Amino acid sequence: MSARDNILRRLRQREDGPLQAPKSDFGVMTGRGWSQEERLARFERLITSVHGEVQHVSRENWTQSLIELLKTKSIRRLALGKTHPIAQEARQALATADITLVDVDRPIEDWQREQFENVDAGLTSTGGAIAETGSLWLWPTEDEPRLLSLVPPVHIAVLEANRIEDTFYELMVNLGWSKNMPTNALLISGPSKTADIEQTLAYGVHGPKELIVLVKN
Repeated sequence: MSARDNILRRLRQREDGPLQAPKSDFGVMTGRGWSQEERLARFERLITSVHGEVQHVSRENWTQSLIELLKTKSIRRLALGKTHPIAQEARQALATADITLVDVDRPIEDWQREQFENVDAGLTSTGGAIAETGSLWLWPTEDEPRLLSLVPPVHIAVLEANRIEDTFYELMVNLGWSKNMPTNALLISGPSKTADIEQTLAYGVHGPKELIVLVKN
């Protein structure tokens, strides 16, 4: 019997009975009671306070706003997925535009140099957002790998306005993460930032210099 098995056996055979989960009060993490308009306003205020950019776009014509954004930012090479509806709509809208669409469903070893040196921006969907902290949450997949939002100098994220939760706790409860927790969820609160020992904050050192959130209303 291994040491691990011995430890587990001793835990199961406790003299005072099996272990019980302690009672927990999560009230401090919930109960904000914000309306949808208040959640959106708070999210926007917090994420722009750390150099994130928010653009409100039409649900029906958001891709036109994307095209205009790419022109304004002089983005010529855009990395994006293929199967997600956001990626499919973007690809259709950009089919005739003077933009090179970079496929990301490849082993990173095959295009690592291209990704780090030649991609201007990455476009991703989002699972939603958290009003309390001004954070986006992403659930990376093979179609939209995590490096798509962490490497290109500009990250463009598309957010549904009605998918903003009050708190992270309520996000986990409402989505049933206790039963189906994502293995690689990302929380993004603005562009990449870091600080040195003198507490001087710098942006874009280890990742995107810009985060642009297209909020579909």
